Order: sequence, then C-alpha cells, then structure tokens
Amino acid sequence: MKKVLVLGSLNMDLVTKVKRTPKIGETLLGSGFNEIPGGKGANQAVALGRLGGNVAMIGMVGKDGYGDSLLENLSINHVNSDYIKKSTNSSTGLALIMVNENGDNSIVVIPGANFDLLPEDIITDYFKDVDYLLAQLETPIETIEKAFIIAKENNIMTILNPAPARELSPRLIANIDLIIPNETEFEELTGIIPDSEDKIHEGAKIMFSQGTKAILLTLGKNGAYYIDNTFKVYSTNSYHVDSVDTTAAGDSFIGGLLTKLSQGESIEDSIEFAMKVGAITVSSHGAQSSLPTAEDISKFKGEKRQ
Repeated sequence: MKKVLVLGSLNMDLVTKVKRTPKIGETLLGSGFNEIPGGKGANQAVALGRLGGNVAMIGMVGKDGYGDSLLENLSINHVNSDYIKKSTNSSTGLALIMVNENGDNSIVVIPGANFDLLPEDIITDYFKDVDYLLAQLETPIETIEKAFIIAKENNIMTILNPAPARELSPRLIANIDLIIPNETEFEELTGIIPDSEDKIHEGAKIMFSQGTKAILLTLGKNGAYYIDNTFKVYSTNSYHVDSVDTTAAGDSFIGGLLTKLSQGESIEDSIEFAMKVGAITVSSHGAQSSLPTAEDISKFKGEKRQ
C-alpha cells in the first residue's frame, strides 16, 4: 500500500447542539457539550487510518492536555504522529461548533499552535517513501508551499483541500496535482460560481492555466464533479441519508478518496468509495467520532440520489 503524508491542523472541537443557528446578538440555550478530536488535517488523517490507509501526519499542538489527547487519538486510529511537534508559544488549536437540528454546523476556529508550524519545521526526511502529500489551509500558506515544492521534487502527488477559503499564491497553485474545493472555495479561487457544467469548465480552465492538473469539486447533496487538464470528466450523485451533523463530511470524503487511490484504485472508483464514506459520516454526530471504518463501508446499503 502506498503512503500518504498529511500536513495540517489538529484541534479539539468543543461541540454543542442548538435548535437553530442564532442570529447576530441573539442568545440561545445549547443542549449538551462534548470535546471531540478535530482539525481538518487530523480529521483527514484519522479517516485514512480508520479505513486502513498507510498514513503519517505533520502538525503542531500545544504543551497541554488537549494536545496530549489529540496525539493519543491519532495513535489509536493508526496514524503515525512522529512528525507532530509541540509549540512553546501557543496552546492547542480549538474549534467552537454549534450543530442545529437540521444537522448543519457553524464553526469558529482558534488556530493556536497550528499557526506555529513554520517552513523550517518541514524536513525533507519526512517525505521519504511517501507517495501522496495531502494538505488543507488551517496552517500557514508558506509552510504548505515548502512542503508542496519538496513533494514535487520527489515525484510525490500533491493534493490540496483549499479550506477554509483563502487566496493561494501562484507558486502553490503551480505545484498542485489535485485540488478538492467545495462550491464556495471554487468561487473564491476562480471568481466563478459553479452552478452549471459550463461554469465549472470555465473555472477549471483558469486553474489549469495556473498549473493545477485536476479538480474534484464537492457539491454536497449534489454529489461531486471531477475534471482534469485533458478535460476527462467524471460526475456522480450523492446518497440518500438522514443527515444529523455535517461536521467532517468533506474531510471524510477526502480520507476515503486517498485511501482508495493509495490502494491503486482508479480516480472514478476512489470517488465512489469516498461518496459512501461521506454519507456515513453525516449520519453521526461529531468530527472524528463520526468517521467510519472499512467494515462500516462494507455494510453500507445507501441508494444514490437521481
């Protein structure tokens, strides 16, 4: 099995349920409180680990109880944490999450130690025997740039999930093999709302001209749309499920995708597997607590939307 290296954030998610998302200036009562391991980077790494992937992670936590808990959780979920450092300046990252009765979430992220992960913390030795590098945007852009440059120098496939939406440098875009945005992030990157196939292709041409080789656009309930710079296209619908919490849905999808790619599956089969992973994730509460195992996927009997 090929090896995946994940560069990204580790947060402790502080989660409560609300009947509806409060308006500005409004106070609502929450129901329950949970501390759940999260952070987009860790979510994606744990998704890979639970599904049987060969995965290691680069990141930064604080010298505190939350940091220790997050490292222990990675180990439990078969993620190599040897490349995760402890910050001397900041506490572990946190995410404040409200989940409403429709399963939609509102999140405030406090980066903490995640933003202390600097380019000098990225060591070439970390990339030995690595086949895929996966990153998001909850760590400094300069750090991600350096990692992607090292990866390309070593013939490693690079995958970026551009979340949360931020401006990307030309140098970073030029070193992306596969970018996985949602609709909001696609619009941020291209200036084009992807509300039709023609618009998706128009935006894709912009990114291809900048050096990106392929785009996998996630469309929530409308499925996913893949297009590469030869204009090979693959689209698929989502599954009918009762959504209770969309936290980590995109992260689990990406973890599922990389699991199958690292096992030698085609991009089409990997996307189909990832759709199942995402569907199971939104059916449960929490971030990493909702991530499925390979056994969960084998038992999944969902039907596709038409």
